[in-house]
Amino acid sequence: MSTTLTPPRERTRKSSGSGTGEAWRVIVLNDDHNTFEGVAFALAEAIPGVDYEKGMALANRIHTTGQAIVWSGHRELAELYHSQLEGYGLTMAPLER
Repeated sequence: MSTTLTPPRERTRKSSGSGTGEAWRVIVLNDDHNTFEGVAFALAEAIPGVDYEKGMALANRIHTTGQAIVWSGHRELAELYHSQLEGYGLTMAPLER
């Protein structure tokens, strides 16, 4: 009589980017070529809920701490906002979860 052994199934983990896991973070880094006004303008144009005044506050945080999380949420939107901010010439960190 022969016996067939089947290997145990490997457990797979759901991707956090599927909307069920942690939020993706869009992080702007400090640099020497963007002005406070330029950063504030870019943030106000690209990120929903950020006006110029809030953009200036974020620009100050970026300047004083070296970086700031400017948005977090679903991966697809994070990719969009990251790309738009890069298009304005901001120095971006890679997307993070």
